[in-house]
Amino acid sequence: MDSIKVAAIQMCAELGNVAENLRKAERLLEEAFRQGAKWAILPEFFTSGVGFHPLILKAALPLEGPALALMKRMAQKYSAVVGGSFICRRENDSFNTFALVFPDGAYVTHDKDIPTMWENCYYRGGHDAGILDTPTGKVGAALCWEYVRAQTARRLVGKVEMVVGGTCWWDIPRGWGIPASLSEKNRQILHETPGRFARMVGAPVIHASHAGRFVCDTPWLPSVRYDSRFLGETQIVDGTGNILARLKCEDGEGVITATIMPGRVAPTEKIPDRFWIPDIPWLFRFVWTYQNFHGGRYYRKVNEAGLLRTASVS
Repeated sequence: MDSIKVAAIQMCAELGNVAENLRKAERLLEEAFRQGAKWAILPEFFTSGVGFHPLILKAALPLEGPALALMKRMAQKYSAVVGGSFICRRENDSFNTFALVFPDGAYVTHDKDIPTMWENCYYRGGHDAGILDTPTGKVGAALCWEYVRAQTARRLVGKVEMVVGGTCWWDIPRGWGIPASLSEKNRQILHETPGRFARMVGAPVIHASHAGRFVCDTPWLPSVRYDSRFLGETQIVDGTGNILARLKCEDGEGVITATIMPGRVAPTEKIPDRFWIPDIPWLFRFVWTYQNFHGGRYYRKVNEAGLLRTASVS
């Protein structure tokens, strides 16, 4: 296969402000293509970010809506491939849908399999394999904590020429007295994730992410504010896990590019025989469990009440 110059985009999305986030995404895509990229990947939830916040209730978009229209327009303008995920409303349900759009306007999609924590409040999981047919060959799609579950690596290993996707990975809250070591552990897991995933699957990874501070509510603690940040770690890595380009959370918004060689190589790290790839601290696993339970109930309630709405974008 021929080498490809690719870009990964790091955003500082405003929670629930779909119109402004679409403008940011367009500006950053323009920057990526001006640098010569032929593939550009936006982060997970590039239209809205995500947090437990009332604005996210009305941040969904139809599949054939403004987000896909932007991606099609940019792909056609630059004869390039554009990818990114957004909360997608279809068939009386919402999904976290990653779309990969080609220059002719065609596209393929993947729905994230298991929502993470408060994400459960706004969409339900999908069931596809995350293996997308493209002119470059088979491409794997993975979003955020899909990258840290062994089942994702198992379904992609030996089957894809590269992996694309992104995260909206938040940190622990400030001012709660939680040891700083847990924040560092969280950040370390994210930093290591794209490279480890590449080594397990045996293919390059283009990983886009979010940075910047955010404030939202806390599930089941209505008077407690969750004041935190998104942890960045936008990376492009080769099939052996070497980092070719990187943006940290301190770097803020921006674009990285690198030239990769799509194709399968022999995996150099064994997929662990357990649910999680990294060692997830017990507190994170506890919060995962309680917020998943809360979010599932919340989603059913707001969905049945018709409170999940598509965004109005001018």
